[in-house]
Amino acid sequence: MIRSELIQRLADDNPHLYQRDVERIVNTFFEEIINAMARGERVELRGFGAFSVKYRDARTGRNPRTGETVAVEEKAVPFFKTGKLLRDRLNGNGS
Repeated sequence: MIRSELIQRLADDNPHLYQRDVERIVNTFFEEIINAMARGERVELRGFGAFSVKYRDARTGRNPRTGETVAVEEKAVPFFKTGKLLRDRLNGNGS
């Protein structure tokens, strides 16, 4: 599912809301998660999962095309850990 499909499904399920309002809500939701992670905060959605930031140390890598060694800088990467309810649903243990 992509963002526009999510917006359309929510708008269809909530006919009392305008689609532009649903779009604004969804965009705000994602922006708040992104902003919190950019500040290094953890975002937990109970039953769904938790978004956090992990840091990878600087290292020496290798260019696969030429075999040349290259310096790879330290970087922050997003990390998602599923919640128990989501894991159970995916494995057929939920309702």
